[in-house]
Amino acid sequence: MGNMDRRQFVNDTGKLALGAMIVPRHVLGRGFVAPSDRLNIAIIGAGGMGISNTGQLLSENIVAICDVDFGYVERSITGRLRPRQDGTVDPKAVGARDAYAKATRYTDYRELLARHRDLDAVVIATPDHLHAVIAIAAMRAGKHVYVQKPLSYSVHEGRVMARVARETGVVTQMGNQGHSMEGTRRIRELIASGVIGPVREVHIWTDRPVRYWAQGIPRPVPPAAPAAVAQAATPSTAPAAHPRWNMGTVDRAVLAAMAANPQTPPEGMDWDLFLGPAPELPYHPAYHPFSWRGWTDFGVGAIGDMGAHLIDQPFWALDLGWPTSISASGSPWGGSASDTASYPLAMMAQMEFAARGAQPPVTMYWYDGGLMPPRPRFLPDDITLPRGDGGGGVFIGERGILTYETYGNNPMVYPQPVAAEAAQVAQSVPRIVESHEMNWVQACKGQAEASAPFAYAAPLTELMLLPIAALRAGPGRKLEYDGATMRFTNVPEANQHLTRVYRAGWEVV
Repeated sequence: MGNMDRRQFVNDTGKLALGAMIVPRHVLGRGFVAPSDRLNIAIIGAGGMGISNTGQLLSENIVAICDVDFGYVERSITGRLRPRQDGTVDPKAVGARDAYAKATRYTDYRELLARHRDLDAVVIATPDHLHAVIAIAAMRAGKHVYVQKPLSYSVHEGRVMARVARETGVVTQMGNQGHSMEGTRRIRELIASGVIGPVREVHIWTDRPVRYWAQGIPRPVPPAAPAAVAQAATPSTAPAAHPRWNMGTVDRAVLAAMAANPQTPPEGMDWDLFLGPAPELPYHPAYHPFSWRGWTDFGVGAIGDMGAHLIDQPFWALDLGWPTSISASGSPWGGSASDTASYPLAMMAQMEFAARGAQPPVTMYWYDGGLMPPRPRFLPDDITLPRGDGGGGVFIGERGILTYETYGNNPMVYPQPVAAEAAQVAQSVPRIVESHEMNWVQACKGQAEASAPFAYAAPLTELMLLPIAALRAGPGRKLEYDGATMRFTNVPEANQHLTRVYRAGWEVV
């Protein structure tokens, strides 16, 4: 049995006596985990969301942590341990600190995968551009994988990740925790019931990036140019004491401020590993930590950050699949005409979907940067569109509307007579009582099905990335999309935006 594939073993025996089976680890062989055992998990990307994920996994063995900047990890842990308003400290943050203290540390995920032979699973909470290369390496090493949202940096990467997950048979999950929560599951029930009538429009919005991270700004200047940029901050066409405050002036002032910042990575940080598949760029604190999300080399902007928590609900409830067309527009990109360095401050997108069975065609509208849709019919005059955690959505039906907050929280049906009918809709979608992370753990042990495996998460992420490709192709330009072949059929040159140019040695295949 030592050579038997663990997942096949769990699946076959689980059909007989899944709940009662107790098998010691040594019986299954090295790397094989019985349902009664704890998983050996590594956290790759141990600051930020990695800490939150660890706090949900304290029942398991956190055997290794990996990060390119452990100084940032330590600062993040310290921040999480600050007393809350009631004077208490988050016990999950305490647990994460203690787990990190016991874990073996790595800077390079490749070394971790090669040397930590008893590893069962990994959590990947790195910047977006590293998700695919790390997840694919881990899956091919036979490890179960949990990846923070968005699943991938590009449509191409998501397709490869889903394929490798299928080929390797490991258990996968994307970190769109709302998919395991009550609201999202209730939304699916309500839409399936037909209580608000046929749905032909969905509107989704978020306030991101607001002031969480910077977008629409120029790229940091190289270290050799600060004096020249500072001099350029005052336009030659206006008196130095009274510059003309147009956006060019603001951009030059931003560049001058960036040039004044230190240009060397923090002590102990591996900048080359941070870059991974991205182009070679000099380090700048505008990129790391956290603010990487707004830069086109590393993140996928507001829709990449929040789309998984807001597009998930209509994608699932309406069985959307691939869109037939996409268009997008936005405020100006940060950078220059030849270098779209950072994402626009605000973007709007429109995606059209064909009829699905008895469901009619539907158009999905996305708004970020604080933009909001028009007030829909059926919304009472004294009610505003929800903005829970800065975002929300609304299904527009023929008989009524269904609104929801980020993660699918607090679904509400209007008008009141339709809401009364909705209250009678029976529960039919299974509930997940544990956390999204623990749902994945149970699936790894053969005790549950993963809530958002890559087979689901990759197509969902594709809906988050297609508007960015459309925006790159030109504001307002309608792109016809053939999802089966992953290509834009009417604007062939736009297909380059479905992938990226990789640094040598970092290709995703």
